[in-house]
Amino acid sequence: MNDPFVPTLIEVTIVHDYVNMADVISSPSDSSSRVRAAPARVAATTRSGAIIPADAGEADPEAPQYDLIELLFFAYRAFIGRPDRVLAEFGFGRAHHRVLHFVVRNPGIRVADLLDILKITKQSLGRVLKQLIDTGFIDQRPGPDDRRERLLYATEAGKQLSFRLSMLQSRQIEAALGGLGPEGAGDVRRFLTLLAATDAGEKRSGAATEADEEDA
Repeated sequence: MNDPFVPTLIEVTIVHDYVNMADVISSPSDSSSRVRAAPARVAATTRSGAIIPADAGEADPEAPQYDLIELLFFAYRAFIGRPDRVLAEFGFGRAHHRVLHFVVRNPGIRVADLLDILKITKQSLGRVLKQLIDTGFIDQRPGPDDRRERLLYATEAGKQLSFRLSMLQSRQIEAALGGLGPEGAGDVRRFLTLLAATDAGEKRSGAATEADEEDA
């Protein structure tokens, strides 16, 4: 039985100098398939079937990066799929995952600092945090100097759940990076670091906060 975490080589559909990214993502696994070398001019198609020419970016620097946008969407969907199913066992969602992760990684983190990391409102964090505290995954303690200050620590149950989720995602990352080599893995890390930096310091709008609520 194939390891579900190890990506299987799949057939890339070539249609008149185009690559259908939807096919790349959704093609059934077939160990006998091989990725074909794409021609110099490659493009993607949206789920609706619209073809995005490979040279669209060259002709119009303002053209959307459709291929990368869709790849990031599908990569994120795969990245959170298995953790979502584990979280559902506890009645939790992605917001609980994010809060628990950063509390585990930063023992004694202040609520104010957690808010700054997650870029959500106090109300949004308060709801999720209360559930994690009430169910015994996070412990809230007063600060040593200022009793009004709230410091957050993961309980043993919280650490175990976070570790379980992190291992699921780590295996996915390792499987995806396996064929890239050290240099390729470094490029991926630099790309994600630069992409994350484009949002540095930005404040969430009310609409974005509502989206976070739905994502919970």
